[in-house]
Amino acid sequence: MTKKAAVIAAAVVLLAGCGSDASSTPDAAPSTAPGVGVVTTAPDGVQEITIQTQDDYTFVPDAFTVAPGKVRLTVLSTATELTHNFRFEPDQGPEPIEPQIDFLGPGQSETIEFEVTVPGEHPFTCTFHTQLGQNGTMTVSG
Repeated sequence: MTKKAAVIAAAVVLLAGCGSDASSTPDAAPSTAPGVGVVTTAPDGVQEITIQTQDDYTFVPDAFTVAPGKVRLTVLSTATELTHNFRFEPDQGPEPIEPQIDFLGPGQSETIEFEVTVPGEHPFTCTFHTQLGQNGTMTVSG
């Protein structure tokens, strides 16, 4: 009986660890950082945008529009647990965009710069989480 009681006690401890804190809301997305999703023009004439990635497998925003020209794109991770990356889908836009972010840990941000000249849609993704729907689109206006 002692062995059976120990197994039951261990199961109770493990199950108690799976409970949830009533004050947390695991499905709630973190708030968006100031300026995220707004395309602005820097003093050097480069279009700038910051997008956010988080623990819920989304980009915020998941779509934005820029004019033809130079773009400075910052990806800000508000994730507390997940690692992400960022790249434009090769061969799926009207022109290739080579710069990408290979690794973005929780709380980090990284900026890439590139130039776009051809109007159209450029799909982007977190290749770690593509199958979970972490995708988006940058549109270059015509």
